Amino acid sequence: MDLEVLEVSEKPSRTPTELVAIVEALIFVADEPISTRVLAEVLEEERDSIQAAIEQLQSEYEGRDSGLQIREIAGGWQLGTRTEYHEEVRKFLKTRPNAKLSLASLETLAVIAYKQPVTVPEILEIRGVQSASAIKTLLDRRLIVAKGRKEAVGRPMQYGTSKDFLVQFGLKDLSELPSIEDFEDLVN
Repeated sequence: MDLEVLEVSEKPSRTPTELVAIVEALIFVADEPISTRVLAEVLEEERDSIQAAIEQLQSEYEGRDSGLQIREIAGGWQLGTRTEYHEEVRKFLKTRPNAKLSLASLETLAVIAYKQPVTVPEILEIRGVQSASAIKTLLDRRLIVAKGRKEAVGRPMQYGTSKDFLVQFGLKDLSELPSIEDFEDLVN
């Protein structure tokens, strides 16, 4: 009589404390924001359990006035330094943004961020100057992406911001952009 042994995949049994520690470790090692869905799949846990672990981590960091925080950025979670310590961190690292954008690129990026999806002729109309090289720079740096063609004469390409844009500027989503009025106040 042959007995067949069935291999049963058992869900790992973790305490809430272990789950919080593992979630923290995965967020720490992820090279880009990691979503709740991915964490749940990797850990074979319910999304609610993962969300509770993230909230626990956020609470712990906040409760001890940590220099670090877990933020929701571009549809995922990322560990980073608190913005209020940016200058001290920069001074310590002795870094200057070596990949600065030109004023033309920043202006073009702002137009795209606020008016997306937008075409090159529409950007020209708003800025009053050609933006081809700025658009190439923004595409090369993956801050913007093509969003299809506009249903208009010539079917011009439309552009919008990318996930990398959200990551670079530390935004959860586009709703976190300052209002256009606030933006204008900063510029003037």
